[in-house]
Amino acid sequence: MFSSTGFSKANAYRQVGVHSGVEDASPHMLIQMLFDGLFQSLNAARGAIERGDIEEKGQLISRSVRILQEGLIMGLDMEKGGELAANLRLLYDYCVAQLTKANLRSDASLVEEVIGVLQPVAQGWKEIGSQVDTVARGD
Repeated sequence: MFSSTGFSKANAYRQVGVHSGVEDASPHMLIQMLFDGLFQSLNAARGAIERGDIEEKGQLISRSVRILQEGLIMGLDMEKGGELAANLRLLYDYCVAQLTKANLRSDASLVEEVIGVLQPVAQGWKEIGSQVDTVARGD
């Protein structure tokens, strides 16, 4: 139906769009993008568990853990962030542990727990972004 050449070109085009979005994004927007990607992976992992798709579940949970460890945790400034950064680090580490258990047990409820724990953090981050944008515009 689709040629591999056409698929490769479409994939390359998509990658350029992603890279352009990242290059143009503010540090705040980059964190928002990490949260968006994390929730997308978590929701897909939950679906894979419910369908019994072990391979996809493993890939999606691994992607989620990488976003947490290599994106959100590595993005914390432990010196300037003080207690807030330390608490976020503990929360993200907890989520990684729960996702590891979810992967081993194929337990969708643990994935749902992680989603529930992280949603208020992501929402708070989003609200901070709205305030930053308002201040930047001078409203």
